[in-house]
Amino acid sequence: MSGQERWAATIVESSMPMLEAIRALDAAALQILLVVDGDGRLVGTVTDGDIRRAMLAQKGFDTAIEEIANLTPRTAPVGTPPAQARRLMRGASLRHLPLLDEAGRPVGLERLEGDETPNRGNEVVIMAGGLGSRLRPLTETTPKPLLSVGGRPLLETIIEAFIEHGFRRFRIALNYRADQVETHFRDGRRLGASIEYLREESFLGTAGALGLLPAPPTEPVVVMNGDILTKVDFSQLLEFHERTGAEMTMCVRDYEIEVPYGVVEVEGDVVTSLVEKPTTRHFINAGIYVLAPELVASVPRDARTDMTDLAASVLERNAKVCAFPIREYWLDIGHLEDLERARAEFAHYFG
Repeated sequence: MSGQERWAATIVESSMPMLEAIRALDAAALQILLVVDGDGRLVGTVTDGDIRRAMLAQKGFDTAIEEIANLTPRTAPVGTPPAQARRLMRGASLRHLPLLDEAGRPVGLERLEGDETPNRGNEVVIMAGGLGSRLRPLTETTPKPLLSVGGRPLLETIIEAFIEHGFRRFRIALNYRADQVETHFRDGRRLGASIEYLREESFLGTAGALGLLPAPPTEPVVVMNGDILTKVDFSQLLEFHERTGAEMTMCVRDYEIEVPYGVVEVEGDVVTSLVEKPTTRHFINAGIYVLAPELVASVPRDARTDMTDLAASVLERNAKVCAFPIREYWLDIGHLEDLERARAEFAHYFG
C-alpha cells in the first residue's frame, strides 16, 4: 500500500461501529482514523487510546465511533509547509496532523514519526518456570514454554512478538526443566536479542523471580506470563504506562458471564423484576504488566510473591495501578483444549 493509499484508508464515516473501526485502524497501520460526516468533512479523530478508553468504559463494539472520537482535533490547512506542521505537532505533543481543504475535508495527513521501530532499553521478564500440570501428559517430558504452536515453541513466538516492537533485552524465569529452555534459546543471538535466565530454586509465584534480578532496573520492566499467546501492541502498552505515571500497569481482558437461569430481583418479600439469563461483564487479569523500577526493586529475594501481592502493596500506599485493556488476540494456554485452540488459530493470527 502506497503512502497515499495508507492515509486515505484512515478516512471512515462517523456511523462506523467500533469493531469495524478497530479493523480499519489496524489495516491502515497509521495509528489514527479520520472520522468524517456524510459530506466528507472532518468531525473528529480516533486513536488506539480512544478505543481502549471506550473499552474501559465498557462501550459495546457496536458503538458508533463518533461517540468515542476526539471531536476537537488539532488540524492545519492544506498547503501548510511540512516543517511548520512538524513544529505544530511537537509543540502540541501530537503524532498526526490532518490537513483540511477550505470545506473542512481531509486531503492529507502529516506524521511526526516514521515507520521505524525504536530499539527499547526496557527489560522484559517472562515467567516460564511452572510445571504445566494441567497440560499433562505433554509436559511430562517437555516444559510448557517449548510446546509447539504453529511449528515452533510457544515461548519463541512470545519473544519474537516483543522483538517486533523494539524490545531486545529478555530475562526468562525458569524452574521446571530449565535446561531444555536454556539449550533451545541460549543467549538469544539467533533471534537478534539478548536472553539471560533467572533460576528459581523453588517456585516463587507470579512475581517472585523479579527478586532474582542481578541489579535494580532503571527503566520500567515489562513482565509477562510465559503461557500467553497474544497480538497485544507492546509499544502502546509501554507508552500508556509512561504517560499515566502509574507504578503498575496491568493488562485486562473483557470477560462475559451468562447466568444460566432467570434472575429474580427481590425487595423484602416482593419481586421487583425478572431478568432471563442476564450477562455480566468483568475485566480479568491478562497476565501482562509494566512495573516501575522502584516497584521491581521492592520484590524480596527468594520469597514467594504474586502479582496480586505487588498490586495490593501499591494500592495500600494510595499509588496508581492502571488498567490497559487488550483489544487484540489473547489466549491463556492453561489447559489442553486451550493448546488445541491455539494451534488451530495460529495461522490466522500469526501466519
